[in-house]
Amino acid sequence: MKKSILLFVAIVLQVSIATNAQNLPFSDYNQRWVDSVFQKLTPDERIAQLIMVAAYSNRDQAHIDAISELIRKQKIGGLVFFQGGPTRQVQQTNFYQSISKVPLLVAIDGEWGLGMRLDSTISYPYQMTLGAIQNDSLLYKMGVEVAMQCKRMGIHVNFAPVVDVNNNPNNPVINYRSFGENKENVARKSIAYMKGMQDNHILTTAKHFPGHGDTDADSHYDLPLIKKSRTQLDSLELYPFRKIIEAGIGGIMVAHLSIPSLDSTKNQPSTLSKPIISNLLKNELKFSGLAFTDAMNMKGVTKHYTPGMADAKAILAGNDVLEFTEDVPKAIEEIKKAIREKKITQAEIDARCRKVLAAKAWVGLDKWKSISLTNLSKDLNTPKAKLLNRQLTEAALTLLKNENTFLPLQKLDTLQIASVSVGAEKTTTFQRMLAKYTSVQHFVISKQATTADIKKVKDALAKFDLVVVGVHVPSVRPSKNYGITENMQKALTELSSINQKVIICHLGNAYTLPKFDFSKATAIVTTYQDNTIAQELAAQALFGAVSMSGKMPVSVSPVYPLNGGLGMNSIHRLKYTMPEEVGMNSELLERRIDSMANIALTQKATPGCQVLVAKNGKIIFHKTYGYLTYDNQRPTQEDDLYDLASVTKVTTSAPALMRLSDEGKFGLDKTLATYLPEYKNSNKKDIQFRDILTHQARLTAWIAFWKETVKDDGERNHKLFRTDSSKRFPVKIVDNLWLNRKYCKKIYKEINDSPLLPEKKYVYSDLSYYLYPRLVQLQTGKPFETYLKETFYLPIGATHLTYKPLRYYPIDQIVPTEYDSLFRKTLIHGTVHDEGAAMLDGLSGHAGLFGTANDVAKMMQMYLQMGEYGGQRFINEATLKEWTRYNDVSFSRRGIAFDKPDPKSPGLSAAAASSPESFGHSGFTGTFVWIDPKYQLVYVFMSNRVYPTRNNNKLGSLNIRTGVLQTIYEVIQKGEAK
Repeated sequence: MKKSILLFVAIVLQVSIATNAQNLPFSDYNQRWVDSVFQKLTPDERIAQLIMVAAYSNRDQAHIDAISELIRKQKIGGLVFFQGGPTRQVQQTNFYQSISKVPLLVAIDGEWGLGMRLDSTISYPYQMTLGAIQNDSLLYKMGVEVAMQCKRMGIHVNFAPVVDVNNNPNNPVINYRSFGENKENVARKSIAYMKGMQDNHILTTAKHFPGHGDTDADSHYDLPLIKKSRTQLDSLELYPFRKIIEAGIGGIMVAHLSIPSLDSTKNQPSTLSKPIISNLLKNELKFSGLAFTDAMNMKGVTKHYTPGMADAKAILAGNDVLEFTEDVPKAIEEIKKAIREKKITQAEIDARCRKVLAAKAWVGLDKWKSISLTNLSKDLNTPKAKLLNRQLTEAALTLLKNENTFLPLQKLDTLQIASVSVGAEKTTTFQRMLAKYTSVQHFVISKQATTADIKKVKDALAKFDLVVVGVHVPSVRPSKNYGITENMQKALTELSSINQKVIICHLGNAYTLPKFDFSKATAIVTTYQDNTIAQELAAQALFGAVSMSGKMPVSVSPVYPLNGGLGMNSIHRLKYTMPEEVGMNSELLERRIDSMANIALTQKATPGCQVLVAKNGKIIFHKTYGYLTYDNQRPTQEDDLYDLASVTKVTTSAPALMRLSDEGKFGLDKTLATYLPEYKNSNKKDIQFRDILTHQARLTAWIAFWKETVKDDGERNHKLFRTDSSKRFPVKIVDNLWLNRKYCKKIYKEINDSPLLPEKKYVYSDLSYYLYPRLVQLQTGKPFETYLKETFYLPIGATHLTYKPLRYYPIDQIVPTEYDSLFRKTLIHGTVHDEGAAMLDGLSGHAGLFGTANDVAKMMQMYLQMGEYGGQRFINEATLKEWTRYNDVSFSRRGIAFDKPDPKSPGLSAAAASSPESFGHSGFTGTFVWIDPKYQLVYVFMSNRVYPTRNNNKLGSLNIRTGVLQTIYEVIQKGEAK
């Protein structure tokens, strides 16, 4: 009879709970399973279901044995995993579950994802960072991803989010873990994060009730005292809890706080307070989910209460689950004692036990299966999850100051830029990303830099127009002044007072902003924390590759108020990101490109190569393969300079002529003699540039000018060469070989006098490109290279595009080409491979330009954007469309200066999937560029296939360059088909 009455009371309590929680996710869930399990539990085991103990996957066997003992003998209800690694934790979880009578409820503190506790997993941004985001749907997506990762790990409860309103800058425990000081913002973001998790059956636990945001003590080490009135608490601290309860949250964690206005008992932690938990949380706020205690080993509770006694008082106060119980047998005994003393009934314990079991059923423990270790790391670190991490960080970027709209940086040719990392020990990711956009000289000032060190850097900055300062705040935690040293503060004061324009990129907790004097800075950006992704995106934002829309989630001073943030739009410079951002599968893309590149290497088609892919204005793939030479001494690197060979045509002559066309200084339907007076009496005087640039002007394909400098016996004509430079012999062919200054005239005359082919047909010819540097200089009054750099390369930040690279770069940064056994009789390394260009002092319109894949991509992206890049227009859209369309397919597939897909033989000159709108060019040394407006695609392939001999044509015969391009199209199309 007594048993029936107790069961009836438990059922009534359960019905009451369900009635009060219309939105509670797990109420009434699989009651058949709940009833079945419950009936098999002894009264002691029902108490044990309310206990979760701490587990660590990075501890020894003794720890595992201790946990196993608690599971086998005490029948505890759950585990809270702390530090460790995913594989070890899954192995332990499987073992612990296998020995447990009832499946264990597994929890984790994952406020910013699994990375908060586990190595080799993703750490999403801190909640302060998330508080700056204006698009709350991103937080929902984060909740979804965290839920997926938890489920993959066999985790059922996430002790997150923190819904405390942090309105105390000196808060030692919440601080950056809060969404901020605005209660509405905290509530909105908490609910978004919660729904993302709970919609995927991960029980979410809001903390730390009734609000830990306005404390200056850490409850891990003491019992914080909150002196606020009930009215104050209602208006602020309780607001987010009230809203998230209304939204249906399944769990609330109660903090260890002393709050006299809610419970006047001296030294009474809120965790042990019936007025706070039963009366306020459950009755008044109508929360009927699981009330969890904060860790029961924290000083906030153990300072005044012993283990066991504290656990019992927590249950009496109304908590449903005890977290981190230190002495389980004693806790159970003390709770049993409370039942005997009628301080609580067994029926109340049973109702809470059934609620725990319902939650277990809802998270899937009614159908528990062992967790597979196969692909665990891969599943926890998906590209989708990594992309979301980048998107969250980007959305939080906050522009706090921007005098005269100085950002985003434009007209890069007018700026000499230096970067200084303060608080770092070596060149940072932030600095390396800056250098992808233009030439930047780097300096570092460590935390312990001396006055002399600071002065040395400051003096070196005098020659620069702009100084970009990365402030690397040592710690996100407020203790010990966030790790900020006096030397750091002094260095930043010094840097802020220089005469040049200064951009501050603050990488750290927003509360540290007032600790530095940035009043004289031209622009200030904050990222709220310092990690690789934040550094990368902050650097990109300065150049306008990404926008900035974040708003300050806290007020740290009148200069940096709540909701401060100016906002800034992108100006469409190339962004560096992941394939998933443009709908492509990164794993598939890399695997397919790797396969083609490895074929090239194993077949010795080239000793090394680079592949760069940009889509939708975003570089989503840039990878190097192999080595510079076949001796495998030096791997290829992203900043290597390649001899572009005929890609020179579309990076020098073509843009120059298009620009002159826009300015009325060049016309496609004009003749050669129009701009070059020496051709007025030539057989070529009436040839139009449209025919010349589409290779149908009857010009000879090429002339081996070098052969005329060699005698019949193979020896050089010593009247033309010297082993050292002089006024008469200033033209460097290679080291120890200098050509007579007048020989260039012979080259031009030979071109002038060369015969025309008998009929008009497609014959690819280099000859006219020898003439364009002179044509451009006549029309502009500037040397060809100067014109190119001033007009295109420097403004777009392509500072590595250059002729004669040894003037600016060490030889080990330049990729060698061929061992020339006939003319130069040496390895060609640092000078142009093409003999004709070499005889023109390394500078011609058809060959001679060197550059990195990254900088070539900028020129190609400018073409893709129809002549515009970085907020500047370089070529008119109509001009680019004219030059890149099919000119006359009855003669050839060519556009004007550009190659195009062959409509008669798809796959011959480009990938079979290339659209008719696409265009590009190849280079003899093994280079290739392709632009496809239909797919918003830029492709750059770099190699030195002519090393050590040009007779190696495997790169072409194996279709490596176009084969890689074809795979890129296939991955794009596969993504579009989804």
